[in-house]
This record gives sequence, structure tokens and C-alpha cells, in this order.
Amino acid sequence: MSSSDAHVVVLGAGHAGGTLVALLRQYGFAGPITMVGDEPIAPYQRPPLSKAWLKGEADEDSLALKPLEFYAENQIDFRPNISAVSLKRADKVVELSDGSTLSYDFLVIATGMRANKLPLPGAELSGVLSLRSAADAEALKGHLKPGRHIAIIGGGYIGLEVAASARALGAEATVFEREARILSRSACEVLSTFFTDYHRARGVSFELGAHIDSLVGEGGKVTGVKMADGRTLPADVVLVGVGAKPNDEIAADAGLETARGVVVDLEARTSDPAIFAIGDCSHRPLPLYDRMFGPESVPSALEQAKQVAAAITGRPAPTPEVPWNWSDQYDLKLQIAGLPFDADRVLVRGDPASGKFAIFHLKGDQIQSVEAVNAPPEYMMGRQLIGNRKPVNLDRLADPTVSMKEVAA
Repeated sequence: MSSSDAHVVVLGAGHAGGTLVALLRQYGFAGPITMVGDEPIAPYQRPPLSKAWLKGEADEDSLALKPLEFYAENQIDFRPNISAVSLKRADKVVELSDGSTLSYDFLVIATGMRANKLPLPGAELSGVLSLRSAADAEALKGHLKPGRHIAIIGGGYIGLEVAASARALGAEATVFEREARILSRSACEVLSTFFTDYHRARGVSFELGAHIDSLVGEGGKVTGVKMADGRTLPADVVLVGVGAKPNDEIAADAGLETARGVVVDLEARTSDPAIFAIGDCSHRPLPLYDRMFGPESVPSALEQAKQVAAAITGRPAPTPEVPWNWSDQYDLKLQIAGLPFDADRVLVRGDPASGKFAIFHLKGDQIQSVEAVNAPPEYMMGRQLIGNRKPVNLDRLADPTVSMKEVAA
């Protein structure tokens, strides 16, 4: 089958799917491409939703991965407001929500994740929101103004970014976290403490170790968060950020291997060689750490888009990247490289009180991951050292007067 004959169907028009179709054309793929997405707009950047969008600094056009006309000009059949409902692998056919069907030669599942629902009484009240899409961000945006109070259930990065945006807009914010500290599943205690203190100094309240009884309201609209200890804390709007689950049902129902997402290899290929899965819906190998993982990050989605584009066009597979991610809160830029698997020590370089420092997670004398706050050299050199597995001198690494170039020498 030549590249002019093969039909590539992409299920999902998020960051992963939108990047893939552009890469296929960039790599010279000449065959037909169809991309379906369940939102009314073309693929766009999602990270700014919790920051720039809420603050009125970004909109649909500025966040678009490509102008809408790009798809027609490049013979990409983009179909908004449509999702896949079933997959018949034997026939290589996908049935869509509008009743139509698509035949494919290569299928790419890029369906992302959906927010977990809050399993508490009152979760159905008006004003209880999640944040996964531009529509979600627009709904939340109208609530963030002086005199309003947002309750954020879940102390993860998105919740903290929303708290920072809320304070910038003059709204009050309270973060409710079930665990004893925020970021308990994604960061070390040093970083959790730093961000807690930084937010508190800017007016954010925290309920840590929080046991919520229910959400309460009047006239069908949320008005507060009732705690198990009997207190009721005010809330004009509630943002639920208690994790997400991969949209992998279409793959599982079709008999593809799934495990906290669609299981793929280093080409992002599933257990069916004609089907790929990329982005947050996938469960992928991390050769650097010799394990499977679901990074749930834009960089991971972009890397997998490159893997699929290379596989379909016959290019060499790209070299696996060091996982990385970031978070912007107030005037802080957190940059993360690697993952702290099997780390046996934590080393802090610099003083967190200065607002510029890095936390290294090491296994012996090798860096497994780095969390750098306003410290680009530590992030960039740390990422390089993670990738090349070069051992480091721990005393030099801990000394901020020794440059990172010297540490890596």
C-alpha cells in the first residue's frame, strides 16, 4: 500500500491528534486523512486554559494549533462535534456518533481523558465544574471575580494554577486536599511545602487532610462545601480536580489491550498493528526507566505523534525523550524532567525561600528526575544528565555556586 492510498483516521482532535495530522503532511504523507473531534473547535493548546484563558489573555484563535483553514488547505477532513461509538477491527471500520462510518487503513486513537466525577451528594448542583476543555474554562471564567469564592477540590497542579488565576482576578480561593499535603501524588514534600506557603502568602486557603461530607446549595446552585466535622465553607463555584480516567473504552470493547489506557509500544502501536494510540488515553513504555507509564502530559503526546507519523511514513523511529512537564503559577515556573522511579535520595540545590531552587531525585549518583523552580539551567542540564545516565558528584550538585555545566563536566 502506497502512502497515496492509505487512509488515516484519527479519533480525537486534541493536542495529540492535531499535532499528528500536521506532522503527517509535513513528513510527506499524501493519503487521505480524517480527524474527528467531540468539541466544536479545531485542535488547540490546553495548558493555558487554567491560566491565560481564565485571565482573559487567550481565546480560541490564539490557542489554536493551526488556523482552521489549514486543515482544508492540506486536504485534512476535520469533523467537529463527532465522536466514535464503535470499532470493528475485522472490517477496519469505525462507527461515528452521527450515524456515519469511516473505513481506515491506519487508525489512531487520541481520545484523551475525562475528569473523574466527585462521588459526593451535591455534585450535580449548578456551579460544580471541571476543567478539561475550552468550554469548561469559559464556564469557570465568569465566576472568577472580586467578591466570589472558588472551592477547588483536589490539590494537583491544575487546581493550583486555577487558584493562582483566581487570586490574580480578585476572587477568594480555598483548596481542599484529602491527603496531608498538596501534590502528594506528583511531587516531593519539599515542593509541596513550598507551593503551599507561596499560595498562602497570596491569600489562598487550604484544607489539608480534608474530609468532605457533601456539597450544599440553594435553588439548585452550589453555595458551600460541608465538611465531615460539621463546618460549611462558602463556595460560589466548585472546581472538581480529583483526577481523570482515559477514554479507552472504544479500544477495550474492540479487544485491544488496555491497562490504565490503551497499551502501546515505542511506535505508539497497539496490539493491532493497524491501530495506534497517543496522548493521555495511552499507556506507553518509558525505556529510560524500563517500565510502562501514562505521563498525561503535552510533551508525551507530542512525542507519540512523532512516533506515529514516523511509523506511517516509513521514517526511522525517533529517539525516546526524557519525560518532561511544567506548571506556571504566579511568577513561578516549575519545570520537571524525568520521573523519580527507584530514587533513594533527594537533594535540594539552592534555597526554596529565595524562590529559585531545584530538587534532584537520585538513584545512587544518577539523576532520575529534577523539579526546578525558576531555575532553567538546573532543569536543562538535569534533563540532559537524566538522558545520558551520566553519574554526578553529589557535593558539586548540592553547591549552587558550582555551575550546572561544571556539575555535568
